[in-house]
Amino acid sequence: MKRSLFILATSLWVILAVAVFTRTWFAVDQSRKISPEVLATVPFAQEAGSIAYSLSAGHGFSAPFRKDTGPTAWLAPVYPVFLAMLFRLFGAFTLHAFYAAAALNILFSAAATIPLYFAAQRVGGIAVAGLAAWLWAIFPNAFVIPFEWIWDTSLSALLGSAILWATLALPGRRFRAWIAYGLLCGLSLLTNPSLGALFPFLFVWLAFQQRKSPGRWFHRPLLAAIVTILCCLPWTIRNYNAFHRFIPLRSNFPFELWLGNNEVFDSESRNVMARVTIYGEVRRYVQLGESAFMDEKWNKATTFIATHPKLELHLTRDRFVAMWLGTPHPYRDFLASDLFLARISLLANAVVALGTFIGIVLLSADKNSLAWPIAAFPALFPCVYYFTHASLRYRHPADPVLLLLTAVSLVAAYEWIVGKTRGKLEKGTKLP
Repeated sequence: MKRSLFILATSLWVILAVAVFTRTWFAVDQSRKISPEVLATVPFAQEAGSIAYSLSAGHGFSAPFRKDTGPTAWLAPVYPVFLAMLFRLFGAFTLHAFYAAAALNILFSAAATIPLYFAAQRVGGIAVAGLAAWLWAIFPNAFVIPFEWIWDTSLSALLGSAILWATLALPGRRFRAWIAYGLLCGLSLLTNPSLGALFPFLFVWLAFQQRKSPGRWFHRPLLAAIVTILCCLPWTIRNYNAFHRFIPLRSNFPFELWLGNNEVFDSESRNVMARVTIYGEVRRYVQLGESAFMDEKWNKATTFIATHPKLELHLTRDRFVAMWLGTPHPYRDFLASDLFLARISLLANAVVALGTFIGIVLLSADKNSLAWPIAAFPALFPCVYYFTHASLRYRHPADPVLLLLTAVSLVAAYEWIVGKTRGKLEKGTKLP
């Protein structure tokens, strides 16, 4: 009976069904509380929705704020193209288009269970695999984000999970597997360029692992890297032709840097802005054009950072805390919130942050050779957001890996407790 229950509890298909159910249940529940008019428009009232509308209307990859401002590289192309196809099928800014986009996000998010399960199985066996997949199935971030963010976030989580699984499985494989890995990395960069922070480290680790293989060890990692670059090259060429400057993937980093580093945060500034408004920034973007707008934001952000070193330390600390707990003031916000889901989310992310750290320590202490590529996700992926602005949404592509590390920690804690209990029982049953 125990073995049957264990097999059922660690069944990938059971866990996958639960993952689909939790995400669908949340989406249906929230849809009942929000008017159809809001659902048809508000989720698309952002850059991805605007660019998708431009594509669906035949105007090309342009107009990130739904104004005729010409070509843009504000976002990487993959997710807006997905949305544009949905707009063509179901109509732009319609309720059916929203349902289709939310359903697609749910499928992306639930599908991340599969590579997570197999990656975790390589790391710690079936128990770690089952627990990591269960954690992902019921993790608050994972069932809230597919509905609340019509963005590349859920697709990026699937790609992040797939990258880890492929990286762990790749050493010793044939050339075609390395080509497929390069295609996966290229697709990831064209979806969420922030994932690129992982690739230099992962490619170096893979090259190191290949030293044990016969022949020239660097050929296959080099092949995968070349395929990755070739995947992105057409988009980079398009950006150069459109803007006459080198923009490998997306152009909006200066704006994101400025959002987290501007005079709003300086209470002693004589030129302090009341607040950052969408209307004001869109108006400035239309006046200057994308390239000049980004140049202005870069100059303002770097000047602010250089002239406010002490404040920057405080802001970086707040962004670090917000990246891992969802808010720079978790204790205060936990007490102030009257929403059950908000409190559960804070507690869950606190457990995951602790579990991630302990998991890295345990794998490293055990001299597990897979510790390094796994640790790259929490160590490297969030770094850019410590300097720009942070939220749980931005961390989400790494969440499956964080839950894997948390599962490692929980399984180790369980085994330690069981071992201690058995030791006490054996000691208590010894004859005098």
